[in-house]
Amino acid sequence: MSQHNHPVQSSTSLRDLVCVMAQRYCLLVLILVITAAIGLLSYEFLGLNQALVAGLLFLCIAFWATSLVPAYWPALGLFAFATATQLAPTQVIFAGFQSSTFWLLFSGMVFGAAINHTGINSRATRLLMLILGNSYQGTIVKIALFAMALAFLIPSGVSRIVLIIPIIASLADHFGYDQDSNGRKGMLLAAAFGTFLPAFSILPANAPNMLLSGMTEALYNAPFSYGEYLLLHFPVLGLGKLFMTIGVILWLFPDQAPNQAIQATIEKSAMTKIEIRLLMVLCACFAFWFTDSLHHISAGWIGLIAALLCLLPSLGLTGKNVIDKDIQYGTLLFAAGIIGLSAIIAHSGLGRVLVNYLTEVIPFSPHTPLLNLSLLTFISTCVAIVTNLAGVPAIMTPMAEHLADITGLSKDAVLMTQVLAFSTVFLPYQAPPLITAIALGNLSISAVTKVCLATFVLTSLVLLPLNFIWWYFLGMF
Repeated sequence: MSQHNHPVQSSTSLRDLVCVMAQRYCLLVLILVITAAIGLLSYEFLGLNQALVAGLLFLCIAFWATSLVPAYWPALGLFAFATATQLAPTQVIFAGFQSSTFWLLFSGMVFGAAINHTGINSRATRLLMLILGNSYQGTIVKIALFAMALAFLIPSGVSRIVLIIPIIASLADHFGYDQDSNGRKGMLLAAAFGTFLPAFSILPANAPNMLLSGMTEALYNAPFSYGEYLLLHFPVLGLGKLFMTIGVILWLFPDQAPNQAIQATIEKSAMTKIEIRLLMVLCACFAFWFTDSLHHISAGWIGLIAALLCLLPSLGLTGKNVIDKDIQYGTLLFAAGIIGLSAIIAHSGLGRVLVNYLTEVIPFSPHTPLLNLSLLTFISTCVAIVTNLAGVPAIMTPMAEHLADITGLSKDAVLMTQVLAFSTVFLPYQAPPLITAIALGNLSISAVTKVCLATFVLTSLVLLPLNFIWWYFLGMF
């Protein structure tokens, strides 16, 4: 029987492979055709340089979203094409390698390797087991709540991801969830999205928040109040988005309760000198992260210094071949490519052209405040997709007074619509913390994309209307 089945199975496998390859080929052709069409249409309105940038933007996003090729391939293609065509100066194209985010991602990989090498991951796992309990649903809820609590303590989204993802990955291993299981994906996604999405409602917790606050103070001499910002956004965009995300993860990635037999294998033991040494390095790093408002040293450079200590052979905090085996250079190139693409877009002025065009064609009316708020949120969302989340305050804040005049809304209301936009992530490439989570947790881009798209749709249909009701109750319009 088995001898007769082999040719059938082989034929079926070959047929499936041919179908997959044909689908990928058709999708690739479709992407190239749409890219060419976008470039030609953009050329009519924007000129050659901005048309090339628009086509490059769509091409990179399409490859990253569909995973037709490894994530680093479009990034390398971006560097090659932009350099060869001189779309921007070299320092702009390769801005990702100079970015604090890039080096924070690198340091996070080193921290993860050190945590695994020293065994601290097992200790943290055991502590969390006592908190999380035995239910998969309860585990997801508690991880998300713990992750959100970190947003009140650590001011950088990437820094929080660097701290929590290696621990949750170790916890998933001890719970018995293998690499491709829904349980592992759900736990890592709860940690990543739990510490990232609600943080947009906490003023110092994410880069776009602080960029908006800093630009508003510089341009309009109107600094934000921590308490007022929290009241305005946390009840709906904070708690609402947290519980919505938990529901989405449990719906998309259901699984069974953790394996109790594996939990029982973790035993108590005294801390070793190497573990204490690593804890001292990490605690010093976190202390500098917590106090960045005092010393103004970027989190990336603090992380890099701590990573250097972890890599110092005499301290023994990492393995001898950590640079060759534990650093995911493909993901680092992916991150550098995304940051470089954003820098190229900013240099080309494509974002401002989009905003100017949209404000001309969109039907604002001083007598329809709710419609105006929705339209402003839509414009900022388009900017976030074309650039990235941090691009929203950079482009929209200088236009706040002009937009307030044509909409009849207060300047504060116009400014706060940006928060509604950059807190709603359409695809992972827009957000460096999600890229970091993909790298450190070895998450598939498709899994993160599913959560992004589901939360984007639910936020647009449910949370934004609720948020407008909350704003009306607070007297924002």
